[in-house]
Amino acid sequence: MSGYLSLILHAHLPFVRHPEHEKFLEENWLFEAITETYVPLLQLLERWHRDGLNPRLTLTLTPTLCSMLRDPLLQDRYERHLKELIELAEKEIHRTQWEKPFHELALFYHERFAAVRDAYAACGRDLVGAFGKFQELGYLEIITSAATHALLPLLADHPPSLRAQVLVARDHYRSCFGCEPRGIWLPECAYVDSLENVLQEANLRWFVTDTHGILHAKPRPRYGTFAPIFTPNGVAAFGRDPDSTRQVWSRHAGYPGDPRYRDFYRDIGFDLDLDYVKPHLPAPDQRGFTGIKYYRITGRSPDKEVYDREAGIRAADEHAGQFLDARLTQFRRLAEVLDRPPILVAPYDAELFGHWWYEGPEFLDFFVRKACCDQKVFELITPEAFLRRHPTHQVATPAASSWGEEGYWRVWLNEKNEWIYPHLRVAQDRMTELARRFPQPDALQERMLKQAARELLLAQASDWPFILRTGTSPEYARKRVQDHVLRFTRIYEQLTAGRLDPEWLKQVEWRDNIFPEVDYRYWA
Repeated sequence: MSGYLSLILHAHLPFVRHPEHEKFLEENWLFEAITETYVPLLQLLERWHRDGLNPRLTLTLTPTLCSMLRDPLLQDRYERHLKELIELAEKEIHRTQWEKPFHELALFYHERFAAVRDAYAACGRDLVGAFGKFQELGYLEIITSAATHALLPLLADHPPSLRAQVLVARDHYRSCFGCEPRGIWLPECAYVDSLENVLQEANLRWFVTDTHGILHAKPRPRYGTFAPIFTPNGVAAFGRDPDSTRQVWSRHAGYPGDPRYRDFYRDIGFDLDLDYVKPHLPAPDQRGFTGIKYYRITGRSPDKEVYDREAGIRAADEHAGQFLDARLTQFRRLAEVLDRPPILVAPYDAELFGHWWYEGPEFLDFFVRKACCDQKVFELITPEAFLRRHPTHQVATPAASSWGEEGYWRVWLNEKNEWIYPHLRVAQDRMTELARRFPQPDALQERMLKQAARELLLAQASDWPFILRTGTSPEYARKRVQDHVLRFTRIYEQLTAGRLDPEWLKQVEWRDNIFPEVDYRYWA
């Protein structure tokens, strides 16, 4: 073997759960990802296991995502969503019976949704447990992230909050998988050196940073991004490989933009008569995505051609072959200049495969099969397995960095979202004050303190400033930050005044029920 390739899929969604509404638009983010990414990924793992392949992949399952996947209310709502999808596909089979290309696609979607329903039922609705099974079999290394995917460098001036985000995530991972996490996905690959102490305290062994986080490390790493470095605290940092990233992620040259692939934005939820699709839309009286899309990317013009599923699969096979050839060339070139086997780290958002890039799971399937059967130049490996095999590396301090715009924090700290942080700073200081003020609370005080911790964690999520920056659902993101800060403030005022409202607390616990065993003392 000339080297190693580590594919890392980062699966994350913000905690969106609204029991106070019968249907809620943003809950569809989870339902779409289950249908188009998480279940297809499980189906891939099942097939690889059946066929005797043994690829080793790394998968982040963030604490917020695991909490939603395990939530009985959201499980019930997802089953209802799937039932409505299947009914819509049946309607489409009848509506398109005289339009052959559309009719064939309607049949395809009906079959696809029914297979997802069967797979979901087969694992007892427990996708977290199903992924855990493949970790036990050795196919996956599942890693954690910060509790609510907070941008950790922006918490560095309040060490208790930094500590709580990491230790709550570690505790939650134990409750999901019955073991300790060894790696952590730093949200947005954002690193500053003040993170090292808490990572060491949580016994986390490695993390991923963006390319320049390694290349600008001090002292400069001898092997660049082709080997991890150890921070002074002994935690390994792996750098993102820019070449493998560019082929998939590039806006202009990346595979998902190929005209043969399915167009993400052209959906019958927008194309067909509103009364016809209304019962199947994610929110009442509001057009939205249904998941049934009949057109391919075609080109830059608004005129689209009908999606040809077989052509899309052929494109995925072709691109998997190109990706393999590029990695083989890269390894052969590196073998000429390095005196040790390199590791290429290729991290991607998991939701790219299936949700945004519909043929992404097929691309993964083709690539993994080619990598396992058609070459002997590199081995698919997880970072943890690589460290066990190669335990000695250079010590250096990574540079402050992220994989966001301009490589730092601009996406999460700018003129559209800077108003969030003064409110968070006040709440963070107050949380530490509460944790120190009530070392031995009574039962009701402890419930209040736990809920204060939940509200603060949820307010710190990086998703809200990200959405405010991109403008996708800004009113929702603004309201989420305000609601969590206001609930936290009300709890603080009740605790400090000694006038507790158990009925109001019960309502808030019912709504924001994440991390039932959260340890508020981490803020002390």
